[in-house]
Amino acid sequence: MATIASLPRQSCPTTGWRSYATHLECSVSGDVLPIAQLQGLSTSGQPLLARYDLTRARAELDRDAVEARAPDMWRYRELLPVADEADIVSLGEQMTPLVALRGHRGMLMVKDESRLPTGSFKARGQATAMSMAKALGVRRVAIPTNGNAGSAVAAYAARAGMEAWCLCPVETPDLHVAEMKMAGAQVVRVRGLIDDCGRMIRAAQDRMGWFPLSTMQEPYRVEGKKTMGFELAEQLGWELPDVIIYATGGGTALVAMWKAFDELEALGWIGSKRPRMVAAQSTGCAPIVRAFEQGLDTAPRWENAETIAAGIRVPCALADFMILDVLRASGGWAEAVSDDDIRASRAQVARKDGLLMCPEGSATHAVYQAALARGDIHTDERVLLFNCATGLKYPMPADVPVIDPADDFDWMALAAHD
Repeated sequence: MATIASLPRQSCPTTGWRSYATHLECSVSGDVLPIAQLQGLSTSGQPLLARYDLTRARAELDRDAVEARAPDMWRYRELLPVADEADIVSLGEQMTPLVALRGHRGMLMVKDESRLPTGSFKARGQATAMSMAKALGVRRVAIPTNGNAGSAVAAYAARAGMEAWCLCPVETPDLHVAEMKMAGAQVVRVRGLIDDCGRMIRAAQDRMGWFPLSTMQEPYRVEGKKTMGFELAEQLGWELPDVIIYATGGGTALVAMWKAFDELEALGWIGSKRPRMVAAQSTGCAPIVRAFEQGLDTAPRWENAETIAAGIRVPCALADFMILDVLRASGGWAEAVSDDDIRASRAQVARKDGLLMCPEGSATHAVYQAALARGDIHTDERVLLFNCATGLKYPMPADVPVIDPADDFDWMALAAHD
């Protein structure tokens, strides 16, 4: 087995691009694997995490110099696993804004991930995963998806010149399926849930030559998603908020941000303060909530999962134990809200603040409202929600009047009615 000392820092002397990545580590056993070889799960079937020479990075990496770079996720390249700039597969992953919600009580902000390529936070993970896949010679990838991840995989695979296969539940919104097809992916709808899609990929991956991109089943997506944590720390003056609420399905983002905060502290860029991390789920699919409330270390599968928030319709998460660890270590919690609550929050934020959130992002707002009402969050606390994707991918029917230009229309009556 390789040792940490035998795995040197990745670098590209011709371009000056460098990464402090040293190795991959099993999230359970701590076993070490080389980062410059294609990896999926560890030998014990657990998620792998990228590790970095943070002692050297602390001595050599200047925070002010990083802040002066172009405002995209690659500004943090030393803390990403890609060794050679030539392997980068990018569609322009810009830093996403923090939007203050003025029409709400408390110090409430939304990090709006809808501004990213393919309209969701999935672009971060797939940019990194596809860059590593390219560097390591992958030609064909496959992913189980509820929508946004498949859209990102299809787009980044097209950019990289790879073949993409997307298996999605039959309820996946047509717009997402059309996105995948438009980018040239092979798309199959499955009469089942996302974990059924994942099982089908695992069963056929050797025969099909697929590199599976399932959540937490390869170690590179989490690295791209942790840039959300880097960005929000930088945007808030290298201080973290009091509470972060994130819509949680597979849980990569929660695990990734917690990892980012640990790395930033090791660099000396932030202190030891951590936000309370809150996992938002739907009452129609709440395995993490149930496990958290019952004091379990893992989350048994949620049967008959159903919710309008497709991105969190994940009945069983491979990283369940990691998600639960983050929630408990941070003093946070997991909470489920109904689809009616999600719809109400979506309409409220759009009307009061002009921000059209996706259903998953709206779930975080509904959790905030409930926690504020019962006193678990206070108005003097700085709270950060994440809008995972553009609300335009989830159209709602609009009942509006239709008039003829020749009509003598009673505008005031309409205004009073509205």
